[in-house]
Amino acid sequence: MAVEHSPATPAGDRSRIHDIGYRGYDGPRLGRAYARRSLYSQSLRGAYGLGRSVKSKVLPMLLFAVMCVPAAIMVAVAVATKAHELPVAYTRYAIIMQAVISLYVASQAPQAVSRDLRFKTVPLYFSRPIETADYVRAKFAALASALFVLTATPLLVMYVGALLSKMGFAHQTEKFAQGLVSVALLSLFFAGIGLVIAAVTPRRGFGIAAVIAVMTISYGAVSTLQAIAFAQDSTGAIPWIGLFSPVTLIDGVQSAFLGGSSAFPGGTGPSGGEGAVYVVAVLSLIAACYGLLNRRYQKVGL
Repeated sequence: MAVEHSPATPAGDRSRIHDIGYRGYDGPRLGRAYARRSLYSQSLRGAYGLGRSVKSKVLPMLLFAVMCVPAAIMVAVAVATKAHELPVAYTRYAIIMQAVISLYVASQAPQAVSRDLRFKTVPLYFSRPIETADYVRAKFAALASALFVLTATPLLVMYVGALLSKMGFAHQTEKFAQGLVSVALLSLFFAGIGLVIAAVTPRRGFGIAAVIAVMTISYGAVSTLQAIAFAQDSTGAIPWIGLFSPVTLIDGVQSAFLGGSSAFPGGTGPSGGEGAVYVVAVLSLIAACYGLLNRRYQKVGL
């Protein structure tokens, strides 16, 4: 049976052009800075489950509450007993609660980067006016900010409680400022370690396990070696052993320069020169984490 073709349409050509209303974008071009700020704010909100499912909010909010409740209890006791000093120093609080902080890093660092790797969405970010350094800075700053909120809020509760108890304003303000410097350094350091480990694998579960292992095993091993050195009267080795754990590194910095008491065996914290080594080590490791993340995402974005 013969097939008739329209005179306007050549035989075999069934293509059509449909006008469905697509138009070019004539609005403002917000550029890299806006994209970087948007990625930062979205990542920061995600670190506490905001804008996500209820299930995603449970763990970060629970850990936040666990961080704040002991501080609130100490404040209540100080106010009730009219104490002249808080039972725990501002610089000691994060060290005491380091297990909770490590668990938060382990849960949120993979959430920040592993899903992008798993679902291969990183190249989509770089198809916009955003570069590798922008992505890394936004993720690094977001997790560090989330950690700072987690660690600084209990200190704020303690500070307000100390003022309500009519403790010395100048003294409490000085110690509170030292505590803020300590947790700011801790936040940058722990965020860098967590992101570097999490960026290695797209599997969130592996990332969580690896972060917990690095944080807890290193601290346990260093604490054990320090205890052995103290038992053998090798107190001079205790500060140098502390260089091999993230928690003890922060402990050494604050005990040397921020008026904190050391958790090392016998209270043998680093001296001035040893403390300088601690500061250089922490800052160098933060810079190294940032550099490793940049190198990692230069490969991923290809």
